[in-house]
Amino acid sequence: MAPTTTAAADCEGARELLDLLQRVQSEALSALGPADFDPKLYVDLPLATSARAASDALAALPRPPSRAEMEAYVARHFGAAGSDLVAADPPDFAPEPPGFLPRVENREARAWALEVHALWKDLARRVAPAVAARPERHTLLPLPGGVVVPGSRFREVYYWDSYWVIRGLLVSKMYDTAKGIARNLVYLVEKYSFVLNGARSYYTNRSQPPLLSSMILEIYKATGDLDFVKRVFPSLLKEHSFWTSEVHNVAIMDKHGQVHNLCRYQAMWNKPRPESATIDEQLASKLNSEATKEKLYHQVASTAESGWDFSSRWMRDPSDMTTLATTYIIPVDLNTFMFKARNAIGMTRAQMERDIAVFAKLLGENATSDKFLEASKARHIAIDSFCGTPRWAWLDY
Repeated sequence: MAPTTTAAADCEGARELLDLLQRVQSEALSALGPADFDPKLYVDLPLATSARAASDALAALPRPPSRAEMEAYVARHFGAAGSDLVAADPPDFAPEPPGFLPRVENREARAWALEVHALWKDLARRVAPAVAARPERHTLLPLPGGVVVPGSRFREVYYWDSYWVIRGLLVSKMYDTAKGIARNLVYLVEKYSFVLNGARSYYTNRSQPPLLSSMILEIYKATGDLDFVKRVFPSLLKEHSFWTSEVHNVAIMDKHGQVHNLCRYQAMWNKPRPESATIDEQLASKLNSEATKEKLYHQVASTAESGWDFSSRWMRDPSDMTTLATTYIIPVDLNTFMFKARNAIGMTRAQMERDIAVFAKLLGENATSDKFLEASKARHIAIDSFCGTPRWAWLDY
């Protein structure tokens, strides 16, 4: 599925910057050596001069540049990674929220929990206005609301991390911040037709495990805000369409001749991931042809879409990452994310089709609710048919 016209234009504008930053990344590796080298740092750098000036200056460097020459070049033409995010205190943060962990009475445990709660202030950010004003200078994408970043080298919003962020914010009674996180993801759906892996221009080729509907469900359960559900509901339908499109859907016939539809992870990419280009290129150097390398890059990016980057789960040979075969696997977790399961005590968990059915019912859209209940039932049958085992376990197919 292609991005919208506006998003496609933005992607075109970002390509020149990404090409430059990947050349900077490669030259930095030559100058600094592989020890403790983080390729992601270089594609997160905001441009401080023009792309032309930075490109010309890079071309003028000796080959290979010295460490001092490379560091001076980066300092002259780029801002620090992460400097296009600014600190932003969450407006609904309280040092000890009313009703916080009411069943925890132990003093030490409460003190520790409040220390964890206080980390929201350290991780809360807002995208700097310069990002929207000069998007061609940033790989960071502008977002409408405040963000919570994972921290360390991860200086942007990530998709499925946000589910756990929202669960934590709700425990901390930070309902407005939780809604803001969800609205940022909805913004990405409306702009790109899906939630990106992360809020960077180099993540526009893949998503992550689809938990947006579950974030909305958790927020609704905590707040009862049906107006919020109504505003975001169209975006949930759009995201479901993305995950059931030809990009991810696999039609597969069972032994009785019945055709079922299940989902797989499949990135829209067959090149080195910009944030890890030097690593991917090193991995692919073991292969002989460009076509074989492109197939590997496709599998690497698709594995990153799974959130399991990287696990022997996806490899034909667990000791060799060049045997990644993620797109040839029907992942049981992705398909249970898409449908809706219940655990042993009957508590609903994070899955899309039944979430949408519940929301549609709440909003009075009974036909849509029935449609998604049927889709959920059909997926359940398909999972049982291809992922079920005699021991009542579901496994990848």
